[in-house]
This record gives sequence, structure tokens and C-alpha cells, in this order.
Amino acid sequence: MKEFGKVSVIMPAFNCEHFIAEAIESVQKQTYQNWELLIVDDASEDGTRKVAENYLSEERISIFYNSTNSGTQHSRNKAIQEASGDFIAFLDADDAWKPEKLQKQLYFMQENQLAACFSSYELMDENGIPSNKKIEALPVLTYEKLLKANYVGNLTGVYSVEKLGKIFAPNIQKRQDWALWLEVIQKGGKMESIAESLAYYRIRKNSISGNKLEMLKYNYQVYNKVLGYSAPKSLIKMLIFLKEQLFVKSKQHKKSDF
Repeated sequence: MKEFGKVSVIMPAFNCEHFIAEAIESVQKQTYQNWELLIVDDASEDGTRKVAENYLSEERISIFYNSTNSGTQHSRNKAIQEASGDFIAFLDADDAWKPEKLQKQLYFMQENQLAACFSSYELMDENGIPSNKKIEALPVLTYEKLLKANYVGNLTGVYSVEKLGKIFAPNIQKRQDWALWLEVIQKGGKMESIAESLAYYRIRKNSISGNKLEMLKYNYQVYNKVLGYSAPKSLIKMLIFLKEQLFVKSKQHKKSDF
């Protein structure tokens, strides 16, 4: 198999004892095997830490611990700081990858001389049962398009450290992944995607990402706090975001191929 360099897989984990084994094993099952997995336990209150430690016999897996619950942004950045790979990829502890995910993306990036790429992905319920719904990735994504709404499924994104350096998430509680990909695309130019679904995103009950009204304030923070737009400009961007989310982005939701 062609060698592209080492991939550092970033996995924040909080209270995911029922899901993290599946996430870890989906990394282990990758057809592309030059990877390291960096797990950061964000002071979990359940058995997440114990389950994750069962995999420490795998020398490519490392676990780091937050003494207090510090949020996804802090955990991802802690792992990125420790990463030694040529590429950075993201997988939350309640999601999963398909076996050829890394191999296909690294080949695609090399063939098209890309600094970053992403792919389509499928939804599954809390029990890991596919919901027959696919989020179809845009073929080409510009900074201007990404500014309107987040079109990168974080569990599918990969960027090249060699071309871009390490890019960290900003200090906001939510939507920091969107802000990270905005910086990636700003530095590396347009992103292109693989149309094939390469991952599974788990829909969990009571997830804050499922509370659309709650998430709006975090979207505003991306415009106002991270990008430094004035309050009036941020509000205008929010109106554009709502239009994009309701009438354009919704068209990405398709039935799965199976």
C-alpha cells in the first residue's frame, strides 16, 4: 500500500463509555495503518476512561487526561499539541469511520494536490443503527461558501500539517470545528471532497448540537469573537447563515445508498 505519512487522529472523549470502543476500533480497522490515535478524556464521570485504557496495549494509542471538564475545544487542542503526524484527522468518541476512510482521503489529497479534504457521511442513531440518511459533501468548498454555514463534517476532515502547520480550534465552547476549517481553507485555499460516505455520525439524545436555538449563539460567536466582525456585521452574517441553513444546506440530506 502506498505510504503518505503518518496521520494523527484527534479524539476528545466525555462520558462516552458505551460508544468509545466502536470509535477506537474503527481507527484500528483502517486499511491505511500509519496512524496514531490521541484520546483526551475530559474528566469523564462514567467508565469512558476505563474502556479507553483497555486499548493501551496498542502502541499507537495514547490517552491524556483533563483534571477538570474543560470542553471539546481544549481537548482537541491538547491532542493536536501532542500530535506528531503529517496529517491531522478528527473523530469524536461517539462516531465511527469506515475502513477505507484514511486511505481514500490521503490518495485523493495527493492526486489533487490538496492541503485538506472532507467527505460525505451517514447518520446513525444512539444505538449505532444507520438511519438511512446521508449528508452529501459539496464537491468544492470555498471560504466564501463555508462562511455562510458549516459544510465540513468534522469527523471526515483531514488537513496536512506539512502544508499548513498545526491549526488549533479557537477558544469558544461550540462551533470551534467550523472556525478551525475556516482557518484551514483560508490558509490552504479551496477544499474538495470525496462524494462517497466514509464515516458515521451518531445522533444522541439531549445533544446540544441538536438544540438549534442554543447553537445560534455559538454561530454568532464565530462571526463576532473569532472572525472579529462588528455586532451589526455579525447579525447580517447570521441572517445569511439562517437562509443558507434552511434553504440551501438542507438539500445535502439524501437517502443512503444501502
